[in-house]
Amino acid sequence: MKVLVVKILLLAIVDAVTVFAMTALFFQRDWLVLTIVALATLLVNVIYLNPGMLPAKYLTPGLIFLALFQVFVIGYSMYIAFTNYGDGHNSTKDDAVAALISQNTVRVEGSPAYRVQVVEGLPGLGLLATAPDGRVLVGTAEQPLEPVDPGAVTMDGQRATAVDGWTSLQLQDVLQRQQEIASLQVPLSDDLNDGFLRTTDATNGYVFQSTYVFDEDADTMTDTVSGTVYRDLGEGQFQSDDGQVLRTGWQVGVGFENFLYPFQNQKFGEALIWVTIWTFAFAVLSVGLSFFLGLFLALTLNDPRMRSRKVYRVLSILPYAFPSFLSALVWLGLFNTEFGFFNEVLFGSADIPWLTEPWLGKFSVLLVNIWLGFPYMFLVCMGALQSIPEELTEAATVDGANGFQVFGRIKFPLLLVSTAPLLISSFAFNFNNFNIIYMLTRGGPRMAGVDENVGHTDLLITLVYKTAFEAGTRDYGLASALAIIIFIIVAAVSAISFRQTKALEDLN
Repeated sequence: MKVLVVKILLLAIVDAVTVFAMTALFFQRDWLVLTIVALATLLVNVIYLNPGMLPAKYLTPGLIFLALFQVFVIGYSMYIAFTNYGDGHNSTKDDAVAALISQNTVRVEGSPAYRVQVVEGLPGLGLLATAPDGRVLVGTAEQPLEPVDPGAVTMDGQRATAVDGWTSLQLQDVLQRQQEIASLQVPLSDDLNDGFLRTTDATNGYVFQSTYVFDEDADTMTDTVSGTVYRDLGEGQFQSDDGQVLRTGWQVGVGFENFLYPFQNQKFGEALIWVTIWTFAFAVLSVGLSFFLGLFLALTLNDPRMRSRKVYRVLSILPYAFPSFLSALVWLGLFNTEFGFFNEVLFGSADIPWLTEPWLGKFSVLLVNIWLGFPYMFLVCMGALQSIPEELTEAATVDGANGFQVFGRIKFPLLLVSTAPLLISSFAFNFNNFNIIYMLTRGGPRMAGVDENVGHTDLLITLVYKTAFEAGTRDYGLASALAIIIFIIVAAVSAISFRQTKALEDLN
């Protein structure tokens, strides 16, 4: 009985949260997501209220999280890759039109003054305005001015100072939010071309009109100052006949344009090739060098003739014991050109640009990554070596094999069988090793002659991040396309590698 009560209580909490989310989705008119949430909630209730369906009760939470954090993310990324979503193209056409009109306003000369009171309610910051003809209106940046019931208004002479359902801002609040109030523009009507009401002193409001006029029938945006007409040519932005483009656009589908962009932009395409080559080189060298260094230490410290082996083993895994981002920060200080340990102590105050010269930058990030990676390989190789039966080594020695032959023909092949899957996963990790690159060099130094922010030490993953999130280069569509390319490359390399690993197992 107690279990049933707990189950019903948990379902009630889940249903309450879902109803709240569905209400928000309803007001946003997001019908697709609303339908999915409703069906998923109904399915969960059926599964957990049914006395049977035991396997489904265990599988449902995992399937829900799989859908949210894997299927949805992959599907949404694929969708974004076929759009122009990014800076200047991050909303709908209606929002872009509203932004263009509201961002280019000038005060109408001779416009009558409105007595205003700054108010705040659930819709946000607004203006309670008393028109010159005595009407009292209220509105926000999202809701045009609408008449107010006179019985709900508090008047101070000829100026409305309060209205039911809204909180009037006092002088102290106004002073603290001056910038927000000065930028507030309340539409006079549903047609934005009619103008906006603005105030600079929170007492008097004036009519402002946009220098841009949108003609819905002709689907054009006209600059009333210069007379230039901008048209929607289906590219997610308004463009004039002479090629001028209004910066604020909207999201549209672009097909395979993001995937073809490296081929259409020669400079970016060449930079992307170099980034791809360096990404493979970084991953292969990081895995290979850290593996052989770890293997060398494992062979050395696994020898029974070695004294103080436990001490050396503890010292060898210390880099693995510290968080990688903290280690990267320490190395960043060591590489400092002016005050770093390397330049000041080891090289006698030399001015060596460890992180700002292309080849030195590559060497530096490789060195740090190997230092961080070899303890893991050391532990893996140590465990693999200790799992190899000693009888094989003894039998080979009796047959006359020397140490190099025993290692090369017996231990190393058996070692590869057990460590190959880990080497593949380590390759995939280093192929997308964002932390070490971004914390040391941020992908720099930047490549010359390329308009996009591409650096000499950029991996594909850091290039994706910079393309998507760094100021001035936010192009989510191109970043999603590059992310899909990375996924295909890693999946192909992993599939080939695992097939070779299976062949290696069959051989042994």
